[in-house]
Amino acid sequence: MRQEIICQKCNGKSIKKDGVRETKNRGNVQRYKCANCKNRFSIDDGFWKMKNTEHKVTASIDMYYSGMSLRKIQAHLKMFYPKNCHYSTIYRWLVKYSQMMSRLTDNLQVENGQELMSDEMEYKRLGRQNWFVDVMDTSTRFIVSSEFIQSRTLDDITRILKHRRKIITKPVKVITTDCLLSYPKALRYSFGVNNKFKNGERPIHNRVKADERGFNHKIERLHNTIRDRTKIMRGFHGSLYSAKMIMKGMEIYYNYVRKHQEIDNKTPQEEAIPFLDLGVNKWIGLIRLSKL
Repeated sequence: MRQEIICQKCNGKSIKKDGVRETKNRGNVQRYKCANCKNRFSIDDGFWKMKNTEHKVTASIDMYYSGMSLRKIQAHLKMFYPKNCHYSTIYRWLVKYSQMMSRLTDNLQVENGQELMSDEMEYKRLGRQNWFVDVMDTSTRFIVSSEFIQSRTLDDITRILKHRRKIITKPVKVITTDCLLSYPKALRYSFGVNNKFKNGERPIHNRVKADERGFNHKIERLHNTIRDRTKIMRGFHGSLYSAKMIMKGMEIYYNYVRKHQEIDNKTPQEEAIPFLDLGVNKWIGLIRLSKL
């Protein structure tokens, strides 16, 4: 997918290259000129007016979600780049680009399997109990829905399930959850689940307990991955919005960047959204596609 170049002033499409703009840290940036209104401009590819290169920004994002702390990333950048950036700047990059990429990833259609799993894990913010709720497709390991929320109310669970029902392309036969009391009603409101009246067109709610065989081991493996990454953070210390965006970035990393041995060393995106070509640096691919 290539970004169509349109004049920012008159929305004209008769555009030609017109020199470059020299920058201190990002090199030469291509300028364009509109044949209609003579406006000169450079396009917004997701890194417009950034003082650092896209490779430095995305490398910092990747190191963070791979397990490095913000201060260790800062030390790494200081060693390999002439101009360093503060760890708080890296945190702002995480929030900014997670929000930017989510505008794309939240609306992509997913080739799902026959079973979804939903579960929640406790995570503290400002010393208080919050929750990370996610819904996974078991065949592709793709997280079709996730959100960082303050409580596990019926409205919260229903919103997460109902919103993500829109992106799956195939009927779901089974939805597996734990015994949280909110799930039966939430699934009835979002998927039409009603186990009292068996209907082949509606999915079945499979409720399991932690001490039973067949517990949500696949989604628990996801939670262990998240715990391995977040254990050095010791909880969130900022706003609910920034916590939501950091965990949204974790979802994007899990779906689009991290490879899984259980699906032949592929990313879940390669199984669930095979038509999407992100290139070698998947972070840059996602950011640029989000600006289309």
